Amino acid sequence: MTDREILLVVHTGRTENRRTAEKVAGWFHSAGVRLRVLDDEAPDLDPSCYSEVVDFGPAAAVGTELVFVLGGDGTLLRAAEMARPAGVPVLGVNLGRVGFLAEAESDALEEAVALVVEQGYHVEERMTVDVVATRDGEVLADTWALNEASVEKSSRERILDVRIEVDGRPVSSFGCDGVLCATPTGSTAYAYSAGGPIVWPDVQAMLVVPSNAHAMFSRPMAVSPRSVVAVEVDPAGHPAVLCCDGRRTFDIPPGSRIEIAGGKLPIKLVRLRDEPFTDRLVDKFDLPVQGWRSR
Repeated sequence: MTDREILLVVHTGRTENRRTAEKVAGWFHSAGVRLRVLDDEAPDLDPSCYSEVVDFGPAAAVGTELVFVLGGDGTLLRAAEMARPAGVPVLGVNLGRVGFLAEAESDALEEAVALVVEQGYHVEERMTVDVVATRDGEVLADTWALNEASVEKSSRERILDVRIEVDGRPVSSFGCDGVLCATPTGSTAYAYSAGGPIVWPDVQAMLVVPSNAHAMFSRPMAVSPRSVVAVEVDPAGHPAVLCCDGRRTFDIPPGSRIEIAGGKLPIKLVRLRDEPFTDRLVDKFDLPVQGWRSR
């Protein structure tokens, strides 16, 4: 028996996922690798799957080798909340739909476990963003995001009036449904759906993507990761909602200021193979690479 330990995070809402987790646990157990699970997931799993139950929180992954995720991107983003403060990498196996953040698909599950057991993987760092919202000197939120921080209108029948600044200088003001500040990792998520560009992960930049802006100038912008982007909510306008990675949500009253900057603490992602991002992009979006030249 080794002293290796892994935190297993599972989307236990599906029967098939629970069966998959039990299979994975058996493989790790045979290799002498212990598993931790979260207290809210443990009741859905066979007790033979794990040796320790921990609370969800910043200490959950401390002392582990990595966080092994079974689920979709939402499950991986949940796991990232525990992996980031512990400084350990995350490995996602996609049991959902697109699963852009996942490193492996369900049909390569046994191979993924084997590579972890053999430590035949490498780790890459992805930038995050730090987010602080204030109003009249009061801190309303102090948080972070791996994919994006979005400032959006709080009711669908209203328009959100905002002003955008970069490094303390005003850029534009407009009414909109919202504004997204995304990382390269998040460029293929919400920002992509809002009309933003796809950015390769090794490009260090922050994206500013307005959503349905009522303005002549409302194009997405790519700014330096050393810049500070500010979204100011009109004091005479309507309230907003700040949402980070679709997980951490805060009510933002009129007159608030949200500042987004490159994160001080990155996320570590496990990579099992040296697959170019281009190939991943083509595969996940099923892009038509066979064009007129191949006819």
